[in-house]
Amino acid sequence: MSLDVLVPAAARRRRRRYRLRRLAPLLAVILAALVAGAVFGARRVANDARAHHPAPRLRAVVRTLPQSKPRPQPLLHGPPLLRGRLGKRLLAKAAILVDARTGRVLWEKRPHERRPVASTTKIMTALLALKEVPWRRVVTVNRAVTHVPLVREGLRKGEHVRAWKLFYSLLLYSGNDDAAQLAISSAGSHGAFIAQMNAEAHRLGLRDTHYTSASGVRDRGNFSSAWDLAALTRYALRNPVFRRIVRRKRIEVPWSPPTNAKVYVNNNLLLRLYPGADGVKTGYTHAAGWCLVASATRHGRRLIAVVLDSANIYADATALLNLGFRGAA
Repeated sequence: MSLDVLVPAAARRRRRRYRLRRLAPLLAVILAALVAGAVFGARRVANDARAHHPAPRLRAVVRTLPQSKPRPQPLLHGPPLLRGRLGKRLLAKAAILVDARTGRVLWEKRPHERRPVASTTKIMTALLALKEVPWRRVVTVNRAVTHVPLVREGLRKGEHVRAWKLFYSLLLYSGNDDAAQLAISSAGSHGAFIAQMNAEAHRLGLRDTHYTSASGVRDRGNFSSAWDLAALTRYALRNPVFRRIVRRKRIEVPWSPPTNAKVYVNNNLLLRLYPGADGVKTGYTHAAGWCLVASATRHGRRLIAVVLDSANIYADATALLNLGFRGAA
């Protein structure tokens, strides 16, 4: 007979609980070992996977807000400081007087009126060409430039000319063929150069200006204002080569045979009429009338005067410059 039969049921239950209590620590150790092994195995698998397939490095993404470009400072600013009765004596349809150092407008008459400006257009032509065409580059004259209308110095197709001679003829003699050749030498074609002229006018903030010609010989669609011409001239006078050319009264240059030499006489008579005058450019067409962008320096102070469509550009420029220098005294 089995012993369990003789032992009461309650005693048997107590015996089983006793055995379980004694086995509990051993079962806990076994369970902990199993869990630890599972965790260790999982980490090992993950490490092996990373070793064979490394995770990509995370790069910090810094989001930067687009920064707006600072607006360029305007070349001129007002209102005019001098308000005399000069306007009643001034013959020009539009005019302005400006301090070249500060850009301050001293006097004005219809400063933003858009008008044809004839050969004063060549100020922009010279400014751009001086940036693109090296001073001593040998230029081969393009056939197209020998057919430009009106004033020409007489460039011949295929002849080789130093660029500096074209610059002097452009600004002193005001040759339209020089303007056309410098445009082609600068941009490859006349049309491409016109696009550059208008882009530069936009960059400089010349809101009253549009170009259709490198010379100004054609008035249709080619216009500016007294304000814009003064602003452009103030910018151009920062170029020492430009300053040196426009103050020259006369220059003789060597030339290839059969010409041998040419003499360029500056059309700006103010250089001989007004003490301290040192530039800049004359212009005339039937639509534009007589135009003058003038500059003069006295006691270290330079003034810029622009007169457009005047019966006497030199009298008007003299009156404006005198007003400015008196006002500075």
